[in-house]
Amino acid sequence: MTHRAPVAPLDPLEQRLVDGWQRGFPLVPRPYAAIAAALGMTEREVIAAVARRLADGVVSRVGAVFRPNVVGASTLAAIAVPRERLAEVARAVSAHEEVNHNYEREHALNLWFVATAPDAAHLDAALASIEREAGLAVIRLPLVRDYWIDLGFDVHASGTPVAPARRVAPPVASLALGERDRRIVAALEDGLPAAPRPYAEVARRAGVTEAYLSVRLAEWLNRGVISRFGLIVRHRPLGYAANAMCVWDVPDDEADAAGAALAREDAVTLAYRRRRADGWRYNLYAMIHGRDRAAVSARRDAIAAALGLDACAHDVLFSLAAFKQRGARYVGKR
Repeated sequence: MTHRAPVAPLDPLEQRLVDGWQRGFPLVPRPYAAIAAALGMTEREVIAAVARRLADGVVSRVGAVFRPNVVGASTLAAIAVPRERLAEVARAVSAHEEVNHNYEREHALNLWFVATAPDAAHLDAALASIEREAGLAVIRLPLVRDYWIDLGFDVHASGTPVAPARRVAPPVASLALGERDRRIVAALEDGLPAAPRPYAEVARRAGVTEAYLSVRLAEWLNRGVISRFGLIVRHRPLGYAANAMCVWDVPDDEADAAGAALAREDAVTLAYRRRRADGWRYNLYAMIHGRDRAAVSARRDAIAAALGLDACAHDVLFSLAAFKQRGARYVGKR
């Protein structure tokens, strides 16, 4: 299980840094210097703050969030685990390199995880391996359409998740990675270092020039291959102690309109449609994060009432424990 020591509150510089740079991270040779200029600080102070928060886990990494299934293949998955075996099975699931998020949720299907792999065959093999090890069925819930994938969090003012103008991004075609691009994706997986020229270091890892890396990142951002580039934070250390996966069984011909409506709600951090599966009837999902359970429940109920969603079968699964949280691994080991 993910257990971290209590972290010190963010100081005023760190609040401004986290609030301002969870997206739109500068694509310039010295990005921390550019951020420092915008904040009225020194490059050294910004680098020190990032390094400090990387070390204590408030910031998990600095880098790219790729659109789901544009690079590699991924799925949400769930297992109904007997209570007495939950810790054992959770450890086995988390041990797989393909698993990046792994949570206990309040439901008969109580173990939920996201698995990502270089391709569908690799992903299927990983899930089959998990089934064999656990001796339990894995329910696969692949993505059909993403409406809002952001997960930015305000730590300074109102407690409302930080978000740019809300709009449903158009679908993006899968990206076939050449060898150089595969190396870039692999080099980005652990994030940019807290150093004066972080892109130079990533380029060195990838075996490409810094100029080539910059052009590629700009292109991927413009095409929507990368949905967000910046500080990737962990929500619990920032005070977002409650999160709920809200699900509905919406008629398929109404799902896109309902998903787009959810995407426009400021409290929704994730909104997407997934394939149904035997034992799981729901196809529309929204994640809501908040500082306490009551606030999340109230916001969910208000959104559902405003959009008329609860006329459909629905459920709410609060997270109880985080067993693993890490950036996805898209290209695999060779």
